[in-house]
Amino acid sequence: MHRYKFVLTRPLQFLPVIFGISVITFILVRLIPGDPARNILGTRATPAALASIRAQYGLDQPMWLQYLYFLKNLANGEMGKSILYKVDVLKLIVTRIEPTLALVASSVVLSVLIAVPLAAIAARNAGRASDHAVRIVSTFGIGFPPFWMGLMLIILFSVELGMLPVSGYGATIGDKLSHLVLPSLTVALSLSTVLTRSLRAAMIEALKSDVATAARARGMPEGIVFWRHVLPNSLVPTINLLAVNIGWLIGGTVVVESVFALPGMGQLLVRAIFSRDYMVVQGVAMVFACATVLINFIADIVTVAVDPRVKL
Repeated sequence: MHRYKFVLTRPLQFLPVIFGISVITFILVRLIPGDPARNILGTRATPAALASIRAQYGLDQPMWLQYLYFLKNLANGEMGKSILYKVDVLKLIVTRIEPTLALVASSVVLSVLIAVPLAAIAARNAGRASDHAVRIVSTFGIGFPPFWMGLMLIILFSVELGMLPVSGYGATIGDKLSHLVLPSLTVALSLSTVLTRSLRAAMIEALKSDVATAARARGMPEGIVFWRHVLPNSLVPTINLLAVNIGWLIGGTVVVESVFALPGMGQLLVRAIFSRDYMVVQGVAMVFACATVLINFIADIVTVAVDPRVKL
């Protein structure tokens, strides 16, 4: 169990990261051109009305004092009040978190289901036509931006074939699943290309390892050697790469949710930025940052569990 001692100390190392993200986010949000009070009241608002709104949300205070209020709210489990929606930011985020979580989870599952078979085919046929085909497809896939991929999938499956809904989230479980197919596939097609290339390289190296050679010497069939020894030994670098890309994926939901009009945190963030809703932008950014840190922490635990040789 000494290999898991980092579980006790690693969360303390994350605190400076979260603090730094909160400071950077707070400053960058307030550098966005525009006045939140004027966005609410319009261009014909009187100076008295504008001053009242700024005082109501603490926008008339010095920036350092506003940040202290923000930290105080976080310590109390709050994130302030939305200027646009007139509700607590934390409650607003809770109502939008389900579509984002569903999108991230389904995208990761689809990416793994696509990447593992393709990487296995390429690795077991290294240098042959099937390997070259997988490498070409993965190379082209990296070059396609998610928003373009999403639009192409909408044109094909929604407009031309009429098989899947164009946008929205639905009300029932069946509706939600059908609305998640295209967004999840959009993200998975982008993410799986990176995973396939990494997993293929790790599998080729594992096929040449002493463990695989010893298993073959014992008369073990090549298929069993591959799935029992090669694949598990290839997962460690892929797990770390997947964790890094899930962090990218969380931020990438902003684009995908906007394309498919999913009422998640990404769409909420975009709307908050355009309306200069400082509290919502800060709240969503903090949730994204904490989620990314948590995912990397879980990836470290899984890495140690998969490979006993790893010590963190």
